[in-house]
Amino acid sequence: MKYKFLVAFVFLYSFVSFSQEDKEVKKYTIDASQFYGTILRHNPDVTHLINSHPGGLLLSVNKKTFGFNDWEQRYNYPELGYSFIYQDFNNGVLGSNYSVYTHLNFYFFKRNLQLRTGQGIAYATNPYDKETNFRNNAFGSTILSSTYLMLNYNKENIISGLGFKAGVSFIHYSNANVKAPNTSVNTLAFNVGLIYDLDESDKVEFLKTDQKKITEPIRYNLAFRTGINESDIIDSGQYPFYIFSGYADKRLGTLSAIQLGTDVYFSNFLKELINFSAIAFPDDNNSNNQDYKRVGVFVGHELFINKMSITSQLGYYVYYPFNFEGRVYNRLGMKRYFGDKVFGELSLKSHGAKAEALEFGIGIRL
Repeated sequence: MKYKFLVAFVFLYSFVSFSQEDKEVKKYTIDASQFYGTILRHNPDVTHLINSHPGGLLLSVNKKTFGFNDWEQRYNYPELGYSFIYQDFNNGVLGSNYSVYTHLNFYFFKRNLQLRTGQGIAYATNPYDKETNFRNNAFGSTILSSTYLMLNYNKENIISGLGFKAGVSFIHYSNANVKAPNTSVNTLAFNVGLIYDLDESDKVEFLKTDQKKITEPIRYNLAFRTGINESDIIDSGQYPFYIFSGYADKRLGTLSAIQLGTDVYFSNFLKELINFSAIAFPDDNNSNNQDYKRVGVFVGHELFINKMSITSQLGYYVYYPFNFEGRVYNRLGMKRYFGDKVFGELSLKSHGAKAEALEFGIGIRL
């Protein structure tokens, strides 16, 4: 049931995030690419999984923008889209993954260079099983979160609406410690494919208007985040967590703002881990009386894209009674604003490359 909720939330979030105000033009392209690459050794624990070269297929549909909204002009007329990836790891332990995403395409160098960022949900055909697939310590669950990046040479309409693209891709799969084990898998691949313009005969010019400057005083934010996660000890149990955050932000201009604030963590999985450590490792002077709560301070950045924004934060625990993954933590997330004050948020909290939790949040910006 919890995974059905996760899937529904992500796609509802993606749908409202990519909605636009303009009704003037709807122009689409489709593309298909084949990729082939290698699994990166980001963690010594995945070394035994790197024994073959994964490959797969990427399909997508893209909606063009032409500047009818100010944000489209600020970002050089990006494209909004949906994509599907089939990846065969060519590895009996990992199996295959099927993924769906929402994505954004950004363009540079006279629109010949395309940077795509996508976020979505993956289905793993062969996750960890303590009896039948105990070697798969990368995927502890069938449903995973997935992120991918593509950097392509992109040339449209070479012949009758048909174009060409080629470049490199990075694909990440993880369940964000919703369930152990979760060492995750990163794939670096080369890709080549074709693009087709469904409305090749319709020529639309990009609009260019004077941009309004955005200035704001310091704003104050309150946020609440929650979810479930598990420690790295398999079958130790999934528990809810609660995070209360308060921070100030200052808009630097049209595109971004800087943040300064504090987080208070109530992570119930740490209660179980504290009890386990006290019993399993008594020589380490562990006590089951240690507090499971943590308090951190952080600095951050927010990049505004229409009603959506991308947040990144770097924090340090000032209250840290139990040693878990170190004092420094980081968060990467997406916000969607509903009006000028209320927002929803989906974020990943981690310690370096080690994920701790996938967070679902709500907040207000005063």
